[in-house]
Amino acid sequence: MTVKILSRNNFQFKGIITFLCYFLLLATHPAFAQTNYEKSLKSLDEYYAKAINDWRVPGMAIAIVKDDSVIFAKGYGVREIGKPEKVDKNTLFAIASNTKAFTSAAMAILVDEGKVNWDDRVVKYLPWFQMYDPYVTYNMTIRDLLCHRSGLATFSGDLLWYASKYSREDVIKRARFLKPVYGFRERFGYSNIMYLTAGEVIHSVSGKSWDIFVAEKIFKPLGMNRTFTSVNDLKGLDNVAMCHTEYNDKIISIPYLNWDNIAPAGAINSCVADLAKWIKLQLRNGKIGSNQVFSEKRSREMWSPNTIQNVSTFSEKQFPSTHFKAYALGWGVSDYLSKKIVSHSGGYDGMLSYTCLIPEEKFGFVILTNCNNSVYNPLVFKTLDVLLGGKDTDWSQLMLENLKKQQEVEKKNNLEEEQKRVKDSHPTLSLKEYEGLYGGELYGNATITNENGSLKLSFVPAPQFHSILKHWQYDTFSIQFPDFPSLPEGKVTFIINAAGKVEEMRVNVPNPDFDFKELVFKKLD
Repeated sequence: MTVKILSRNNFQFKGIITFLCYFLLLATHPAFAQTNYEKSLKSLDEYYAKAINDWRVPGMAIAIVKDDSVIFAKGYGVREIGKPEKVDKNTLFAIASNTKAFTSAAMAILVDEGKVNWDDRVVKYLPWFQMYDPYVTYNMTIRDLLCHRSGLATFSGDLLWYASKYSREDVIKRARFLKPVYGFRERFGYSNIMYLTAGEVIHSVSGKSWDIFVAEKIFKPLGMNRTFTSVNDLKGLDNVAMCHTEYNDKIISIPYLNWDNIAPAGAINSCVADLAKWIKLQLRNGKIGSNQVFSEKRSREMWSPNTIQNVSTFSEKQFPSTHFKAYALGWGVSDYLSKKIVSHSGGYDGMLSYTCLIPEEKFGFVILTNCNNSVYNPLVFKTLDVLLGGKDTDWSQLMLENLKKQQEVEKKNNLEEEQKRVKDSHPTLSLKEYEGLYGGELYGNATITNENGSLKLSFVPAPQFHSILKHWQYDTFSIQFPDFPSLPEGKVTFIINAAGKVEEMRVNVPNPDFDFKELVFKKLD
C-alpha cells in the first residue's frame, strides 16, 4: 500500500515537472514572448498617452528596440501647440547632449584605425589648446575630455557658446579663463566645452569637420537619412517638431537656436526611427550587418566607468535598486533592478530627450519631447520597470507631486525675497553714470545704454541677450531676456567704488543651466 501511494505521488510529481517544463518551453516560444510584449507595450502606450497630457507636453515620440527588432515606435501629440500636425516616428527633434555618444563613437573609430589613443594628450593634436592651469593644459587627454573630469564646474562656460557669435575655436580658446572648482581628475563636472574640444581633435586628426566625419562614418552606414548636425539642415524639411517652454503658466512655442559652435556636444537633430538604428548598433557592440562601425572592444570601453558620480540620499530613497552612478565615454552608467544601465539625457531650449540601453537584456529605447519639462524622467523608469519586471510604480504621479512641492518652495523663496526688497530706495548715481561699455577676458563686452529713459543691457557676443533694466533696490536692477522666455527673471548689480564711480556690473540669472555669475563685466570707459 505504501509503495502504491509513493508510486502515485511520484507520478503526480513527474506530471507537475512535465507541466512546468512544457510551460517554460511555451514561455520561451517567440509567439508567447511576443504576446507578453504586446501586453506590456499596450500598457506602456496607455501610460505614455496619459503622461503627455498630465505634464502638458505638446508632442513626444518613443521607440523601443529588442535584439535586432524595433518592437515599438510611435508619436504622441502635435509638432507645434495650436496646430494639428501630429508627431510620428519620423518627426525631427533636437537630441542635444545625446549627441555626445556619437562624438565618443567617432573618436572610437579613430582609435580602431590607430590614429589616436584615448590617453593621448590633447595638445598633441591641438597645440593651441589651453586651460587655466598649465599643468592641466599639458596633461589633459582625450579620455579626460570625454568623461567630464577637467576640474571645471558642471556647465562652466556654457554662455561662451550659447547664442553667441563665437566660433568653435573661439569658444575653446576662451576656456582658458575659466577657473576650475575641483582638482584635475578629482570629481565629475559636466563640460560641453570639453566635448567641443574632442570634436576639434576629430577634425584635426581626420582632416574632416566633426559634422562630415559623423555623417560619413555613422549616419550613412546606418541609413540614418533623417539625422542632421545643424538646425540649418532643417530648413525646407517637413515633419519637424517645434520647441516649447512654459511662460506665464502657458505653453508657448519658441524658435530653434543655432548650436553649430558647440555641435560635437549637442547639435544633432533626429527622429526615433533613425535613433532606433543607432540603438541597434549599440546593442550589437558596433556592428551593423557585416559592417563593424567600431569594434566590440571600443564598445566595452565606451560603456566602462571613468568618473564616479555621487548617488544622493534622495536617489537612494527613491531608487533603492540603484547602487552606483558613473560617467563612461559619452554615456552615463548605473544599475537598476540588478541590471547595468547605459544612458544619456539631452536638454535643448524647448526640447528634452533620453536614450537608454540595457545591454544584458538587449533592450534599448529613446524618448524625444518638444517641451522644457522632464516628462521623460518618469517615463524612463516606468519603461524600465515594465521591461525588467519591476514594481508597478506610478512614476509620473510621484514626480509630478515632487515637482509641485519644488515649485511651491520656489514661489515661497521669491515671495520672501520680494518682501525683503527696499522698495523706496533709489540708485546711487544718475542713470547716465551707469551707461557705458563693460567687459572681461572670459566673455567679452556688454553695453549699458539709455533707451527712452531706461537702462538697457546688451551682450555684444550674443545680441539676443538684451533686456531693459527695471530698478529693484539701490544699485540693483531686475532683468528679463525677452528672447529667452525659458530663463527666469534675474538681477544686475552695479558696484560703486570709493570715488563714487561705477566699477563693475554683476549679472545673476538663477537657473540650472547657465552660470551668469562667471561673467566678469568691469566698466571699461
